[in-house]
Amino acid sequence: MRESDKNIEQLIEKIMAENNLQSPSIDFTSKIMANVQILEEKKLITYKPLISKPIWILIGLAVAALVIYVSFFSVSETDFKIDEVGKLYSDRMSTAFTGIHFSKNILYAILIVPIMILVQIGILKNYFDKKYQL
Repeated sequence: MRESDKNIEQLIEKIMAENNLQSPSIDFTSKIMANVQILEEKKLITYKPLISKPIWILIGLAVAALVIYVSFFSVSETDFKIDEVGKLYSDRMSTAFTGIHFSKNILYAILIVPIMILVQIGILKNYFDKKYQL
């Protein structure tokens, strides 16, 4: 086994002696750094809002138009009685849900799930803020 190791070492030394050491070109480092900077620029994530500015302007105009319409063209109080609508609505709602009974587990789930969703939103917001921080 030792003799085969010596033969391998001699072969490696012979191959190394035949090959000259190659030295990199003078501007090797600058070329590599230029490529690294190009790759880093590609990796940067640009922030794009979910709702763009033109859409926000459109939403604002729609809300403003709704407010103006309600304030100027709304039905007068004499023609429109809010008490009648409220009574009609409450009667329909009370008859619609009279036969429904929820167990305690369902009520706990209805109370706890929204709280847990809000907690997860907070945690995910912090995570993504740290991840995309520049």
